[in-house]
Amino acid sequence: MVCRVSTTVAPAPQAAPTAPAPPRRRTRVLALPEARWALVSLVAFLVALPLDLGSAPAWTYGPLYVVAYAAGGWEPALEGLRALREKTLDVDLLMIVAALGAAAIGQVLDGALLIVIFATSGALEALATARTADSVRGLLDLAPTTATRLRDGGEETVPTADLAVGDLVLVRPGERIGADGTVTEGTGEVDQATITGESLPVLKRPGDDVFAGTLNGTGALRVRVGRDPADSVIARIVTLVEEASRTKAPTQLFIEKIEQRYSVGVVVATLAVFGIPLAFGAGLTDALLRAMTFMIVASPCAVVLATMPPLLSAIANAGRHGVLVKSAVAMERLGEIDTAALDKTGTLTEGTPEVTAVRPLADSGLDEDALLALAAAAEHPSEHPLARAIVAAARARGLRIAPADDFTAAPGRGVTAVVDGHTVHVGRAEAPDGAETTVRVTRDGTLLGTLALTDRLRADAAPATAALTALTGTAPTLLTGDHAAAAARVADATGITDVHAGLLPEDKVEAVRERERAGRKVLFVGDGVNDAPALAAAHAGVAMGRAGSDLALETADAVVVRDELTTVPAVVRLSRRARRLVVQNLVVAGVFITVLVLWDLVGHLPLPIGVAGHEGSTVLVGLNGLRLLRESAWRPE
Repeated sequence: MVCRVSTTVAPAPQAAPTAPAPPRRRTRVLALPEARWALVSLVAFLVALPLDLGSAPAWTYGPLYVVAYAAGGWEPALEGLRALREKTLDVDLLMIVAALGAAAIGQVLDGALLIVIFATSGALEALATARTADSVRGLLDLAPTTATRLRDGGEETVPTADLAVGDLVLVRPGERIGADGTVTEGTGEVDQATITGESLPVLKRPGDDVFAGTLNGTGALRVRVGRDPADSVIARIVTLVEEASRTKAPTQLFIEKIEQRYSVGVVVATLAVFGIPLAFGAGLTDALLRAMTFMIVASPCAVVLATMPPLLSAIANAGRHGVLVKSAVAMERLGEIDTAALDKTGTLTEGTPEVTAVRPLADSGLDEDALLALAAAAEHPSEHPLARAIVAAARARGLRIAPADDFTAAPGRGVTAVVDGHTVHVGRAEAPDGAETTVRVTRDGTLLGTLALTDRLRADAAPATAALTALTGTAPTLLTGDHAAAAARVADATGITDVHAGLLPEDKVEAVRERERAGRKVLFVGDGVNDAPALAAAHAGVAMGRAGSDLALETADAVVVRDELTTVPAVVRLSRRARRLVVQNLVVAGVFITVLVLWDLVGHLPLPIGVAGHEGSTVLVGLNGLRLLRESAWRPE
C-alpha cells in the first residue's frame, strides 16, 4: 500500500445607501476536472471494496477497480511522463508504476487505494488554488467599475479604468471611491478598513488622501485622481498576494523534497534487481517476482504515512478546537515558525468600539449614567459605529433612552436632536493623544461632559501574546495600519514592545520579508483585506475567521473559526508535536524498509512476508501518528 496526501459622529437620518458587497464568485468543486475524475475513482473504489473483501466473484469488482485505476491514475501518469520527457523523475510516476506493479502481482486493492489517494490529493490542491484565485478576483470587485467624472461644470459616468491622473471625480454618500486621490472639496467619513484596517470610519476633509475601493459614508466628496487606477493600493494588494502565493507555492512536505532522488534510486534498483539475475541465467518469472517484491518493500508508503497521519491527526484535533488548518504542508509550516507578527484591529482587538469612560463635568449636574443616557438618546436614530457603541453601553447599564425629535447630522460635526425639550449635540472631539476617540455632549450649547471610546481589546490577547513569546523566544511584533497612539495602547496591554503603526499593505509585507531575509520564519496573524499580502508572504499565516475578509481567509494557511486568539499558540504547539512524531515514524519506516530490502537483495524474501512487513510498518507508523487525535495532545505539555 503506497500513499500520499498531498465623519460625522452619525450619518443623516436617512442612512446613505450602502454599496452592496460584490457577489462572491466561488469555483464549484465539480467544476474542476481534477475533482470530477477523483470522484469517479473514489466511487468506483468504494463500490468495489466491499465486494472484494466479501469474496464476491472477481467479475463483479474487477471492472470497478479498472475504472478506479483509469479515472484516478491517468492524470498523474501523464504528469509523470511529461516530467520524464523533461529528464526528471518524480514520485507521481513511481507511485503509478508501483500501483500497476502491485496489481501485476495480485495486490489490486493496494494499487487502487494508492490511485484514489493520489487523485483526491490532486483534487484538493486544485480546489485550494482555484478558491484563492476566486478571492483575488473578488478583491478587484471592491473597486467600482464606474465613476462620476466632473468636466466643464458637467458630470459624466466613465469606467474607472479610463480615469487619468488629474481627473476630478464626484463621490456621493454610500458610493465606493474609484481611484486613489486627494479630497479637494467636501467633508465626509470614509470606511477604509479594507486598506488600513482602521476600525472606525475616518473623517476626510480637503487635502486628505483617499483610496480606491473604500466606502464613502456621508457627505459628497470631490476627489482629484492621484494615481492611475491600475496602480491603486487595492490593485497592488492583488499583485502582492499573487506574487507572495507564487513564491510560497513550491513548499513541500519532507518526503516530497527528496522524491526525485528516491524515485530514481528505486527505479534503478528495481531494474537492477530484475536485470542482473536475468543476465546470470535466472528465470523470467523468478526475476520479475523478485523485482516486484523489491519495488513493493522499497516503495515509500511507510515513509509517506510517517508524515501524513501525525499531520492529519493534528489537523483533525485543531479542527475540534476551532482552528481550520488547510493542508498537511500548512500544519508542518506552523511548527517551524520562530517569530510572530500580529495585526491589531480585528486580531488583538475586537474591531468594534466600546465606551470605556464617561466623564461628566463637575458643574453639569449630571452623573455618569445621566450623561450616557442623554448621549444615547441623541444617537439612537443613527447607524454610525460610535452611535451604536454609545447606545449599547447605555443599554448594558439598563438606562432609559428617551425619544429624540428633529434628528439631524452634519458631516464632520456630529448629530443634533431634541431630547426632553432640550437641544442635544453629540460630536467627535480631537483626543489629546489619539489613543481613544473622544465624544463631546452639549445641551442647549453648554458642554456637559465627554465620552471616551476605544477598540475593545480581546480578553485573550495578552495570554496569547505571552504564549507566543514563550514558544518562539521573542515577543511578537505589532504591524498595524492604525495610528501610533492606538497601537501603543494595545501594545502596552499585551506586552508587545516592537510596534510598527500606520502601515499600508505593502509595508506589512516588507516588514515580514525583512524578518524572513534575516533568517526568521514568521507567523503572521491578521483578518482584513489589507492583511492578505502579509498572510501570503509569511512562512505561515493565520486568519481570524469570524470577521475575516474572504481574501484573508483564503490566503491564510489556517483560520481561527471561533476567534479565540489563544488557539494560535496552541496550534503551533500541536504542530511541533506532530513534527516530533514524524521524525519517530521516519526512523521506524527507514528501519523496516532497510531490513526488507536487504533481505530481498541478499537472501530470498518471500512475497507474503515482504507484503506483511511492508504493511506492518505502514500500520505501525499510522497508529503512532493517530496519537495526536487525543485531547491531551492539544493541551500544553
